Amino acid sequence: MSRDSCDYSHDILLVLLLLQDNNSRGWVLISPSTTLRRVNGLHPKSEDPYLLLLVKLYRFLARRTEAKFNAVILRRLFLSKTNRAPVSLSKIVTETQNVTDRPSKIIVQVGTVTDDVRLLEIPKLTVAALRFTQSAKERILNAGGEVLTLDQLALRAPTGSNTILLRGKRTSREANKHFGMGPHKHKKPYTISKGRKFENARGRRASRGFKV
Repeated sequence: MSRDSCDYSHDILLVLLLLQDNNSRGWVLISPSTTLRRVNGLHPKSEDPYLLLLVKLYRFLARRTEAKFNAVILRRLFLSKTNRAPVSLSKIVTETQNVTDRPSKIIVQVGTVTDDVRLLEIPKLTVAALRFTQSAKERILNAGGEVLTLDQLALRAPTGSNTILLRGKRTSREANKHFGMGPHKHKKPYTISKGRKFENARGRRASRGFKV
């Protein structure tokens, strides 16, 4: 038995209202007859206005261009801060040392670019990132390079041509060294102190707390 046209119009109106109301909260409606499904990663949890404007910009570029580069940038903008790991200048130099014509390339990092005092000399680089530390920015500029924001990158390379996309290692945080603690796991223990009596052959000799 067929449904009336008014029933279909009611469903269409329901779809439009749900998409309008819940688009900002990450809800997706599969069809008028199904329930709502929660989809994570459709927008950043941060309320930083600059970040939200970048999401709008790269959402537009990912939709209107066929370049996968913009979709990757948009996906990384959705990530939390712990998943947007920083990249140091020494890492940038190491990863791009075999790239031909490096000064003409734009190195892109959706996250923070940090300084590394162990790196004595920096070549001329053009780096686009979400943010720079003050010392990293100064060293890039003093070497004759250029620092770009991601909106400036969209104007210069809207399809990601002539760019090198990098990202930091997510498991380099101090907290990751403690994850999975257990027997024979060789993980870093949480200790009260690093003195003579703490987690240093404790229980094996009298000078380390006690001896069994």
